[in-house]
Amino acid sequence: MTVSRYLRNPDQVSAPLQKKIAVALDELGYIPNRAPDILSNATSRAIGVLLPSLTNQVFAEVLRGIESVTDAHGYQTMIAHYGYQPEREEERLTSLLSYNIDGLILSERIHTPRTRKMIEVAGIPVVELMDCITPCIDIAVGFDNFAAAKAMTQEIIKRGHRHVVYFGARQDERTVIKQMGYEAAMREEGLEPNSVMVPVSSSYSTGGELMRIALERYPEMDSIFCTNDDLAIGAAFECQRRGLRIPQDMAIAGFHGHDIGQVMEPKLASVSTPRYRMGQIGAERLLARLRGEQISSQMVDVGFTLLYGGSI
Repeated sequence: MTVSRYLRNPDQVSAPLQKKIAVALDELGYIPNRAPDILSNATSRAIGVLLPSLTNQVFAEVLRGIESVTDAHGYQTMIAHYGYQPEREEERLTSLLSYNIDGLILSERIHTPRTRKMIEVAGIPVVELMDCITPCIDIAVGFDNFAAAKAMTQEIIKRGHRHVVYFGARQDERTVIKQMGYEAAMREEGLEPNSVMVPVSSSYSTGGELMRIALERYPEMDSIFCTNDDLAIGAAFECQRRGLRIPQDMAIAGFHGHDIGQVMEPKLASVSTPRYRMGQIGAERLLARLRGEQISSQMVDVGFTLLYGGSI
């Protein structure tokens, strides 16, 4: 009975006994079976996290922020990856819900009708990250992708560049919203917006390929704004191969402010987004909802910062 109390809540056992039990559990290699507890209490102490990419540094930092909160409160994260495919997100959600998760953190706003129905039936709190403008299911924590893209494009134009081309990959919702922000800034200045978009995932090599396509398609191009830093850095490598000086011959800006862009020469201009903090706030609000607390605002804007660097 004492060991059982310790496993449920170590604070219910005296400090000396806690140490003895912990040593015994280590020696035995004991792994607790949580199934009976889940069945009796209808709670799992687990939070489902659906991520579109496991290789994108953006989501690695978001996840660190989430787990900094869930770990501190004794919750386990159950992570599933769906590769930006709504149908696969639906499949992964079906699996997560079968484990009776207590809450759910999503990274997209576009879901299949069945995904939305399953969330409704589950009746658990849901947080959607990366956007604070698009209507959300329950709670949203993010930033204004349109405003961020527009602000960076305006800065590029302010530096004297008139032929800015937008680079996008995957063509997911946020990439398209950024493209709209870029186009709005261009049209306000009486300039013609042009984009080069591909359906494949972002990578350095994709950025180089987009630069090759754009140089051929838009020979007057003097600057580029990329949906993320991966594409921007790949484009910068291609400029180096071609002997194009940055920013004199070609200005380059990215998005998200990754560390690699801030140590390259010249330092990459980018939109810095607080991904770690976004994950923290999202997890904090989710756990607050689980505790039955009122949430002051359904949508939280964590903002963004323009990093001017030396590439524009």
